Parts: sequence; structure tokens; C-alpha cells
Amino acid sequence: MTQRKGEKPTISIQEHMAIDVCPGPIQPIKQISDYFPRYPRGLPPTLPPQAGQVGSLRSAFSSSSAAASESDPARSNEDTPDRACAATLGTLDFSLLYDQENNALHCTINKAKGLKPMDHNGLSDPYVKLHLLPGASKANKLRTKTLRNTLNPVWSETLTYYGITDEDMVRKTLRISVCDEDKFRHNEFIGETRIPLKKLKPNQTKNFYNCLEKQLPVSQTWCHADNSYWEHVESLEERGRIMISLKYNTQKSCLVVGIVRCAHLAAMDANGFSDPYVKTYLKPDENKKSKHKTAVKKKTLNPEFNEEFSYDIKYADLTKKTLEVTVWDYDIGKSNDFIGGVSLGINANGERLKHWFDCLKNKDKKIERWHTLTNELPGSAYND
Repeated sequence: MTQRKGEKPTISIQEHMAIDVCPGPIQPIKQISDYFPRYPRGLPPTLPPQAGQVGSLRSAFSSSSAAASESDPARSNEDTPDRACAATLGTLDFSLLYDQENNALHCTINKAKGLKPMDHNGLSDPYVKLHLLPGASKANKLRTKTLRNTLNPVWSETLTYYGITDEDMVRKTLRISVCDEDKFRHNEFIGETRIPLKKLKPNQTKNFYNCLEKQLPVSQTWCHADNSYWEHVESLEERGRIMISLKYNTQKSCLVVGIVRCAHLAAMDANGFSDPYVKTYLKPDENKKSKHKTAVKKKTLNPEFNEEFSYDIKYADLTKKTLEVTVWDYDIGKSNDFIGGVSLGINANGERLKHWFDCLKNKDKKIERWHTLTNELPGSAYND
């Protein structure tokens, strides 16, 4: 191929393709991060950090974070979110208090900051939902009100779980989820955080400022010592708990039984709730006159009754009696559903026996206790 003077050299299409597809080692494609390297704070951007420098940096960072945590003793290191997490899903400010005397867990949801926008307007309609794990009952779930069009909501709302025992504080975990409410479709999950209740000390408020995380799988928690025992306890808890008060009135020679409230009842209706009421019997009952019944509470798994019933009986005869308490779900047009029951008396055991003895030893004093409902139906309650 001849080339005239002053003419630019030309390359045929065959030569061009041969250059492009010339065999050789395959080079990795550069990433955008290769052109903009990120160095730890405090290092000059000219040289990459060496192995020894990285170790010194980590130690310096850990010492600075420890000093920061010491400046605020109310918050632990794990309760302080990092900036990267706060920039994605947001942070949640809340506090927990275990009231050991009243068997209550108070959860105060203060505020959230920097939530992820979920709506088309760049905002969200957030609310907070609480869930005790393990446990799948609707009674284990509580929620705050919904705040509209905000990424920095302030709730200042306290939600309370009743019937929480020391055993629950050892093996339960509180799951706190932040969600976005939608009127015309399913609510959307924003983020969550989980707190093992064993981190709490009785009667001491603990503050948290946690980073929200992506949704985690609900794993079943077992006790490392005896799995079968916790499995049995969990099956009982599915029926719920009831707070009963006992008092022997010496002036009127009667036993006063108080049905205070129930918590975490099993859902018996298709809507995920129950219409519970409570019946009491003092056995043996030759005259069939010991039955008492509370009012029905509609569509709830945590009813509050605050009703009292009196049984005229001599003090000496209490050692021969058994108090049977059953919880039922009221249904119209068909048989009522049994939720759970408990028996107190000389033939009981554990906390049920202790409660009965405390009543006998402390005349004219009201003794309140929480009791776990079992799925065993007492013989006196078969005929509703």
C-alpha cells in the first residue's frame, strides 16, 4: 500500500479489529473507588496506611469511643449508632423500665431522627410497633399512634406490658419496629432494633439511642440448660396470664376474690382477638351456688376487669377449698370458647399454692399475684 506525501496514514477495518482483539492478559476493570480512595481520618492522603498504622488507628479510635461513652454513663457503646447507619434507616430514641413489684415493662418511645422516606412526597407516616419474642400472639404486640408527613417524629408515648415475670426478663427479647402507614396498601417496614430484656435492671430506667437495622428473621430462643422446659412454658404462655387478688375478710367471714386483669390472652376469633370474660368457682360446691362471672370485654387480648366476688365461708374451711378460675371467649349463637384456667388451693403447687397460703397467713390483707393460664379445663367449668 503506497502513501502519498502529506497524506495521513489510513488503517483498514481489519487492522483496527486486529488491534482491539489482540490476545493478551485480561486486565481488571477499574472501579470508581479506585480513583477516589478513602483514607481513615488523621492520615495524609498521599500514602496508604501500613499494617502497623491501622492497628494504632484502631486502638486510638477505641480509646476515643471509650472516653465518649464514659462522658455519658446512661448510654452504653452499643446504644450509640454510627453515622453510616443513621444516614440510611434512621435512629430511635426510647427508654425501658422493668417494674418488678407490679410485673410491668414500661416502654417509652421518645422520638426518631432521619427516617428513610417511604412516600412519594419524600416523607413518611411513621409509627412504632413493639413485639415480645419469642411469641406470636397479637397480645404481645403494642403500637404507638401514627404521625403524618415527617422523618423526625416525636411520639413521647409510653406502652406497657403487664404480667412480665423475672423469667421473662431472662429469656425474652423486645423487638421495636418502625413502620410507615399507608391507607390504600400494606404498611411498609422501615427498620427495627432488638433489646434482650436481661440487659435491664429491675426498677431502673435505661435509655437507648439505637440505629435502626434491616428486618431480621424471627428466630426461636431456647434456654441452653433445658430446651424442653422452655418449650413447655411457651405452650402455657400462649393461653395468657391473669392477675387475681385474694383477701379473707374476718369481719364478714368471707373470702373476697378479685379479678383484676388478663394479659397476652390467646386469640379465639377470626379477627385475631377475643371477647373474654372470667368465671370463678369455689370447690367443692354441693349447692352449685359458687359460680360468679365478670362482664364481657369486647375485642381485646389484654382486658381489664377490676371486679370482686365474695364467698361466705368460715376461715377454717378454706384449707378444704379450691378456687377455680377460667377465662372464656364469648360467642353469639354458638358455644363459648375456653381460653385458659388456673386453680388455687391446698392441692395446687408453685406460685398458686404460695398465693393461697399467703392469703391464709395474712387476714384482712389483699394479696395480688399473676398466674399463667393453662389449657387444662377444670371439671366445674365444663357446663358453661
